[in-house]
Amino acid sequence: MLRTVRLLVPTSMLVLLVGVLANPAHAAAWSSSDQWGTWNNGGYTLYNNIWGGGAGPQTIWANSYSNWGVWANHPNTGGVKSYPNATRNVNRRISALGSVRSSFNVTVPNAGAYVSTYDIWCDNHAYEIMLWMNKYGPVGPIGSRQTSASVGGHSWDVYRGSNGSNQVFSFVRQGNTSSGTVDIKAILDWLRNRGWFGDVTLGDVQFGYEITSSSGGMDFHTNSFSVSAS
Repeated sequence: MLRTVRLLVPTSMLVLLVGVLANPAHAAAWSSSDQWGTWNNGGYTLYNNIWGGGAGPQTIWANSYSNWGVWANHPNTGGVKSYPNATRNVNRRISALGSVRSSFNVTVPNAGAYVSTYDIWCDNHAYEIMLWMNKYGPVGPIGSRQTSASVGGHSWDVYRGSNGSNQVFSFVRQGNTSSGTVDIKAILDWLRNRGWFGDVTLGDVQFGYEITSSSGGMDFHTNSFSVSAS
C-alpha cells in the first residue's frame, strides 16, 4: 500500500525560500554588496559604486556585462547616492572613430528618484556627457538648458554646466524610454561642431542607474546592454 508523506515546512522557511528564488543575486554569476565592488567580464567592468553621502545598502548582481541588475535601499533624501554601472573603455580620439553605438534594455521601478543614464567621459575626465534615457522623481541635470537637439537617434533638452571638477553636458531625453540604440559618435560630433570641446579622446562609456532614493528597496534590471566602437 502506498502511503502519502506530508512535509510540514515552517512559514518562516517558506518566506525565506521564496525570497531566495525571487532575488536574482542568489543565482547570478557574480554579486557584491561592497561599496566599490567590481567585476570584469567580456571587456567590460561592472561597478557597485556607492559614492554619495547618506547611502543605504545596495547589492549588484550580474550574469554577464549585458545582463545585470541592482537592488538598492537608499533613503528618501536629496543627493545622488550611487551609480551602479557597466563600463566599456574605448580610449580613442573622435577623429579616429568611425562609429560608436550602444544599445540597452532595462526594467526600472515606478517609484523613488533615479535616472537610467549613460555617463561618457572624455580627455581623462575633463568632460562628462550624460545621456538621460529614463528619469523618475525629483531629479535634475547640472547647469542650465542651452537648446533642444535631435541627434544620435533621439530628441533631447541639452544642458551645460560644471560640477566643480569637470564640464558636464547633459542630454535629457524628451520622453522616457526603457530600450533603444544611441549613436554616441553623432553626439560627440555635435558637441565638437558647436565648439564645446575639440578632438577629444573618448575614454569610458558607462551605462547604469544614478540613484537618489529607493526607500524600502527597489530593483533595477539591465536586460541587455552593449557598446561597439570602430
